Amino acid sequence: MKRAYGILSLLALAVLCCTGMQAQSYKRKHVVLPVEVYDGDTIPVIHLPNVYIYKVPEFKSRRQERFYWRTVRDIKKTLPIAREVRSIIIETYEYMLTLPDDKAREAHMAAVEKGMLEQYTPQMKKLTFNQGKMLIKLVDRECEQTGYELIKVFMGSFKANFYQAFAALFGASLKKEYDPEVEDAEIEEIIFWIDNGAL
Repeated sequence: MKRAYGILSLLALAVLCCTGMQAQSYKRKHVVLPVEVYDGDTIPVIHLPNVYIYKVPEFKSRRQERFYWRTVRDIKKTLPIAREVRSIIIETYEYMLTLPDDKAREAHMAAVEKGMLEQYTPQMKKLTFNQGKMLIKLVDRECEQTGYELIKVFMGSFKANFYQAFAALFGASLKKEYDPEVEDAEIEEIIFWIDNGAL
């Protein structure tokens, strides 16, 4: 017990020395903490961020482990693209509302399509087949609409069907929906850990 008090005393002394040295070398800043009144007492309130504990899943086989880490890699590569797509769609939609007529909207959509093809074609060519399929799912997750529906709304049914037929040639589908509860539960968990800095 005496040893514990000795350690606490040393710790308190170290803190006092450090604060004393800071007071001499730096000008003190007055910090105001938010407070709440509880039963007549004024109590300072400090909000701490959530701390998540990440446990690497247990794998039944080496193959399952490789598949998991490949999925993590694919999500890390495609999630930023899906989020960029969402912001482009929001920006395009808001801008199109300001345009006077259908002709101006069509001209703007043609310019947006051309710009996106120029910007994203080199990036898309580097994606693997699995990453392309992951991107389709993540676009649905981020935009709350499938890629097919988005193309149909912005570019019309003809282009939506054309791109859907093109994707089908490679065994993919722009109509693929994201299912965070069952089919894509593992992807949802991986995204959670990526967003919180654990992966």
